[in-house]
Formats: sequence, structure tokens, C-alpha cells
Amino acid sequence: MSHESGVLSTDPISAVGVITSLTKAPEGYYVVAQTTDGTDADLWKDGLFKSKVTRYLCFSRKTGPEVVVDMKLIDIKDALPEFFTPVQETLDTKETVLRKKRLCVKMSRREAAEAAVCDIQVTVKSKFHLVNYTSVGDINNMGLWFRMGVVPKHQSSPESPSRPEPDILPSTRYPQTKAFSSISCWLWLDNEVVRVNWSQEA
Repeated sequence: MSHESGVLSTDPISAVGVITSLTKAPEGYYVVAQTTDGTDADLWKDGLFKSKVTRYLCFSRKTGPEVVVDMKLIDIKDALPEFFTPVQETLDTKETVLRKKRLCVKMSRREAAEAAVCDIQVTVKSKFHLVNYTSVGDINNMGLWFRMGVVPKHQSSPESPSRPEPDILPSTRYPQTKAFSSISCWLWLDNEVVRVNWSQEA
């Protein structure tokens, strides 16, 4: 089992590696430290002699331009499958990854991949089948399995609606003005000439 939450993640795996110690996983990598039944998932042990050498599978889901779309475990003498890349050195010490076997991964650009590997598990018995998982191969009486998941696509942001004209706040509205017409005339009152002005709305 990998060192992550119990909820199965469907995020695509972007890198697969092997480390020599459970404490030396690179940042952002999950370690498959135990098999599905809780035993040590050391890929180096042969079951006969106790060795100080250990190898643990690890993987990363860090978003990148590529994702893992297939995995194979082949004999060291077999030809490398087309489009596959071998995991040759441990990430922490640059040592040989496995004995007599080669772990190979196939990468694809994220934009072009419809599905990718989203989880990796190790089982104790190679004959034990994991539902919805694909067998990678057998090593030291253990089986490697991976699960596929849909690669989420980045949705293009919807077109922003046209911006409406901003409402004018009441405090900034200009008061409406009315037009007036002005009339003036001269009158004779009490032996005096008086000018009278008045206005009305137009």
C-alpha cells in the first residue's frame, strides 16, 4: 500500500521511480511501502536470505506535461518494448533498481492522453488478482499492478459576458434642469414707470 490517504486518487501519475529507503523518497512522491495485505513491499528481497539492500517503488502525481500510460516488468535480457523507458537508477542513490528485471514505463503528453495510470499496488502472491487493475509483472513472489483512470482536461475559461454600462450612483447624478422663458414689460403706476419681470416653464 502506498503512503497516502485511504481514498483512492484518480489523479494521473506523472513519474515512477525506485528508492533504497523509505525515508529517502523525493518530495511529492508516494512510496509503495506495503503489499495489499500489509507485508513489506521490498522489491529486492528473494525470500531466502535477509539482505541489507532494499528497493521500494514510488510515484508522483505532480502535474506536468507528461503522464504514465503503461508499465511493464521485463527480463533484463529482453529487448526494451517500443516507446517504453526503463527505470534504471534509484532516485536517492543512483544504484541499480532491480535484479534480473527491468521496470519500464510508457509516457504520453497529458493533452494527448485519454487515460493514464492513477494507482500502483504490490501484492504478495503473483496469482492474486486485483479487480480493475492490470498486471505489470512478477518479481520475487510479488506482483506489480496498476490502475487506469481518465485524464482530466483543462477546460477553457468561458467567454466573459460583455460588461454592462455602470449605473451612475445617485450621489453623482446631475439634476435635470428645466428651461424657462422670461418676459418683461413696463407699467405706469402712481405716476411712475415700473418694470415688471416674470418667467414661465418652457
